[in-house]
Amino acid sequence: MDRAQKQAYVKALNTGVADAASIVVVHYKGLTVDEITELRAKVRAAGGSFRVTKNTLAKRALKGTAYESLGELLTGPTAIGYSDDPVAPAKALVNFANENDKLQVLGGAFGEQVLDVNGVTELSKMPSLDELRATIVGMLNTPATRIAGVLQAPAGQLARVCGAYGAKS
Repeated sequence: MDRAQKQAYVKALNTGVADAASIVVVHYKGLTVDEITELRAKVRAAGGSFRVTKNTLAKRALKGTAYESLGELLTGPTAIGYSDDPVAPAKALVNFANENDKLQVLGGAFGEQVLDVNGVTELSKMPSLDELRATIVGMLNTPATRIAGVLQAPAGQLARVCGAYGAKS
């Protein structure tokens, strides 16, 4: 990589990281190219981005962002996952790490809150934005259904009573 390519890489990574709601830092030592490709696909499917990074370039990219303190985790063969959805990268990376012992979660950040391995694991257990939206829509639909049922119930009861009196005569 020449100097211009490095500057473009740092700028692109800085833009992606600055807009992210959360970041997860992992060690990928021992993963094959196919496994990393599979991991990238899983993170992308969850709505995030995954980049294998050069530590010095990643530290430069983190400067001036809320995630600057993560620079200390960038030692050895590291990669970062990030997304606008705060749960997506944590969920995808922790699930992959549970399936593959070669991927090791080092830590991360949620907003300005730095997370250790346990914090990232707990973040991965939270529902994603899409799951929360579905829950809210379900909660909004439930009262409307109940109101319709309550409003229809007296009319149904009245019809049954009238039917019973009609059958009596």
